[in-house]
Amino acid sequence: MKKIAIMTDTNSGISPLTAKEMGVAVLPMPFMIDGRTYYENLDLTQEEFYIMLEGGAEISTSQPSPEAIMNMWDELLREHDQIVHLPMSSGLSGSCQTATMLSQEEKYEGRVFVVNNQRISVTLRASIVDALHLAKQGKDGSEIKEILEADKFHATIYIMLDTLHYLKQGGRITPAAAALGTLLRLKPVLTIQGEKLDAFAKARTTSQGKTMMISAVKADIEKRFGGLSPDNFTVYVAYTKDTDAAAQLKREVEEAFGVRNVIMDPLSLSVSCHIGPGALAVAAVKNLK
Repeated sequence: MKKIAIMTDTNSGISPLTAKEMGVAVLPMPFMIDGRTYYENLDLTQEEFYIMLEGGAEISTSQPSPEAIMNMWDELLREHDQIVHLPMSSGLSGSCQTATMLSQEEKYEGRVFVVNNQRISVTLRASIVDALHLAKQGKDGSEIKEILEADKFHATIYIMLDTLHYLKQGGRITPAAAALGTLLRLKPVLTIQGEKLDAFAKARTTSQGKTMMISAVKADIEKRFGGLSPDNFTVYVAYTKDTDAAAQLKREVEEAFGVRNVIMDPLSLSVSCHIGPGALAVAAVKNLK
């Protein structure tokens, strides 16, 4: 049986401590903040990030350099036969395409398998858990890649924003639309279904937004995951900064779905910088059989 390394990046939301516990390699994502480069979980914590974000710092995301990717591959291949690398969705970043191109070099061909299953944050983390299980079952890198890519649309996530400020700042909505939404106190609900972040609905209140997200996830499970049997899916609650609000949403989600194993995790910083603090999300992933 081949010794398989599972690798991802910090877009998965996996911290260094959790990565060590899970047995996965995590590549830090770079951020440009006021002209300086920071690396998530190396010299940029969640707390520091939100202080700078709310302080008006100019923040942009980047992708890991080819050298950083290959250095981690080379290190892992000293002790493993193959690597399964799960970067963030190709629809949200060029890092997947870069890794795919690098994996075609002679020294990595047949040894590094880059998975493009179009996920990010908590849904990407679910894929990493699946990859670990598949490796333990004796699947090789090629088989794991094939299974995960075939399963890519069996994930759903809805995100409610607390403010329109960061969408306006990033040029994703016009200043006029942001001003109107702020005046009306709208809580936009966004969704990621595969490749990109899209508008889903506009809620008038936080309570209405949470109800919208829970209902939408239930509908997706019914239509796409084979029904609401607890064996069919895993539910996640995700958030930016506000852990108390997330814990309350977790209780509401557990009651709505009749389960007690909802996983609560922060959204990755690459998502947070575009949507701002105070966002809440509900996600579900179909369980691999």
